[in-house]
Amino acid sequence: MQVDVLNIKGQKTGRTIELPEEVFGVEPNDHVIYLAVKQYLAAGRSGTHKVKTRAEVQGASRKLHKQKGTGGSRKGNIRNPLYKGGGTIFGPKPHGYDFKLNRKVKDLAKISALSYKAKENAIVIVEDINFDAPKTKQLLEVFNALNVADKKAILVLPEYNDNVYLSTRNVPNIDATLLADINTYEIVNADVLVFTENTAKIFADNEAVEA
Repeated sequence: MQVDVLNIKGQKTGRTIELPEEVFGVEPNDHVIYLAVKQYLAAGRSGTHKVKTRAEVQGASRKLHKQKGTGGSRKGNIRNPLYKGGGTIFGPKPHGYDFKLNRKVKDLAKISALSYKAKENAIVIVEDINFDAPKTKQLLEVFNALNVADKKAILVLPEYNDNVYLSTRNVPNIDATLLADINTYEIVNADVLVFTENTAKIFADNEAVEA
């Protein structure tokens, strides 16, 4: 898959990068994408939900009345779940929602998500972006030139760049991430992926993609 490299003004530089078909041209597997997104969202749940059982609510522990001879039903203490203010039966307890996915499944999910973006022409390659200082205005000028400023975009960098990262923090629809850190959820959730030229060269050199 040949993709043109654009400069920061949105113009073609005359250079192209060949993105490998084994990453950007496979038949997407929707189920593994679903599993990877589900795992990502599940890992973000705190799981701190909790209710009090009859052993934890306030109330006397004495038996309300004798077992037999009253003509009424048998009763324990006031903390009985049948009474107002009593404990809760089978209520939620704190627990984690995260679950394990095999490495091959996660890799296939990411490759499938990237292939979807390639089919949708939602991948842009721009020459490397460097700022002398954090400049949100300059970053927006670049994304406006690329015609992606009004879309939910992820700028994928080959290595951490403090000035570029800080420039994206005040823009709600633009995030910056490292290629090694990007996950399936971020790819699916974005409208467009913006790779810097050096990031795209990593794919072109057939280097492994971490899940």
